Amino acid sequence: MVNYRISYSNPLTHLIDIEISIKKVVTSYIELQLPAWRPGRYELQNYAANIKQFKANDIDNRSLVSEKTSRNRWRIETGKSKEVIIHYQYYAYQMDAGGCWLDDEQLYLNFICCMMYVPERIYEACSVQLSLPPDYQIACGLLKENHLLMAENFYHLVDSPMIASATLKHFSFDCKNIPFHIWIQGANYLSTEKIIADFEKYTQDQINMMGDFPEKDYHYLFQFLPYKHYHGVEHRNSTVITLGPAEEIPEKGYSNLLGISSHELFHAWNIVKIRPKKMLPYDFTKENYFPTGFVAEGFTTYYGDLFLVRSGVISKEDYFGELNTTFKRHFDNFGNFNLSLAESSQDLWIDGYVAGIPNRKVSIYVKGCVVALILDLEIRQQTNNKKSLDDLLRFLWNNFGKKGRGYTLQDIMEVTSKIVGADKKEFFDECVFGCTDLKERLSLVLKTVGCILQENFSENSTERNFGFRVVNKGEKVFVEAIAPGSPAEKGLSKDDEILKINGNDITGELSPLLAGLQQTEITLSVKRWGRLVGVVLTKENGGKYFPEYAIVRMDDAGIIEKGNFEEWLG
Repeated sequence: MVNYRISYSNPLTHLIDIEISIKKVVTSYIELQLPAWRPGRYELQNYAANIKQFKANDIDNRSLVSEKTSRNRWRIETGKSKEVIIHYQYYAYQMDAGGCWLDDEQLYLNFICCMMYVPERIYEACSVQLSLPPDYQIACGLLKENHLLMAENFYHLVDSPMIASATLKHFSFDCKNIPFHIWIQGANYLSTEKIIADFEKYTQDQINMMGDFPEKDYHYLFQFLPYKHYHGVEHRNSTVITLGPAEEIPEKGYSNLLGISSHELFHAWNIVKIRPKKMLPYDFTKENYFPTGFVAEGFTTYYGDLFLVRSGVISKEDYFGELNTTFKRHFDNFGNFNLSLAESSQDLWIDGYVAGIPNRKVSIYVKGCVVALILDLEIRQQTNNKKSLDDLLRFLWNNFGKKGRGYTLQDIMEVTSKIVGADKKEFFDECVFGCTDLKERLSLVLKTVGCILQENFSENSTERNFGFRVVNKGEKVFVEAIAPGSPAEKGLSKDDEILKINGNDITGELSPLLAGLQQTEITLSVKRWGRLVGVVLTKENGGKYFPEYAIVRMDDAGIIEKGNFEEWLG
């Protein structure tokens, strides 16, 4: 067993003290690895930047020679010592769903950020002894005895975040004889009865669809923050969700709470258990490239909201609102024409969580959700509603997730074709390997459920007629996005500051001068990289840039289409 001890002296320094006891050492040296990334965030991290005062001793407290051999790996010369004690401090000052935080009210840890391990002993049992104030409760998916946590191995440990605090709120409900715990740190304005009722509905729908639940219990760890925030990370039998501002959650933020909670719960199957072959097991030392990020995140994004409407937690109108938000994000991304969904999955490790250079890639969450919607409706159409995307997920759960087998993209393609009873290669060629925005395919498949993809053009003239979108930064106005092939592409650059339009100053909020233009030609004065530039833009092609799309039910939908709609959304 590898034993960890965590303590701290002054919570306002945000420094936690970590001790690792490694027994039964039989080699002349050991190596310690700090994870280079964390599950749920497929990009390299720099956790080692938060570590200070690393040292190694033997059982008699004599110093051992240690050397840092890479940015997140240490080598310790053990000599004849049979036990090695490692000491270091970790700076816990990242408040999001994947970080660590220490202050005078709580200790919140994602162990993946701060715990080192001996690679060849990664499957050994682990224990974590926490030195905490006596009135602190612990919210965590691990087995615990007072302030002692126990894990089956390092993988189990780092997939089990914790919050320790004297102000934790806790309530629970049972679904299918499985206890679901809700832990809240921070100000809570929610109705306990309402959140339990809504969570139980979508939880039951998820379990009913998948057949059973992967774990014996489940823990929601909420950080309700006093400022604007939105983030969630999935784990083995828990999730951490950070939301704010707390006082807005019951009203303005409740749809976000439901959506992200349903999304993260479905991850308990999809990615925690149903995992790509290239990520089974996780290799924490380097990137784990995989082309099926759209299955892990895009399908989960689709189902997160779908479970809410099918279980009656939200209305069909509210669900359409969520779809329309997804459509806006999807069609506003001109990376659709430059990098495929499969390629963008691979490139998560490059720049998957930031905007990156303009129009280079797609979002596996957003386009992956659109592709899941198309695939679900196509399967339903081709099988007369006898099958759906549900059958693909159930097959993956029963034949891969439960058996500890990793799937490949080829598996996804073959299973989909088997479910439909016909070759779906053409679907994957266009939707997964192709570079298109899928507008035509989406329009066609929505008609099978009595809906249309309605196209509207922006009411903002600079977007519609000239092809550029602006954003306020304080009292200044900057070019945020430019549509390919538009007049703006010929004269403007991203991040140009717009000073004047047709000789009039642009000040304050987004000026009506920008939104209400009717001219076919405009003259702009912009500041570009510290110099003033004059730009003349001429309206072309009747104005068609930055179109917006919405799903709308057809008034003249037939009986078959109406029936398909009910089969789809319940």
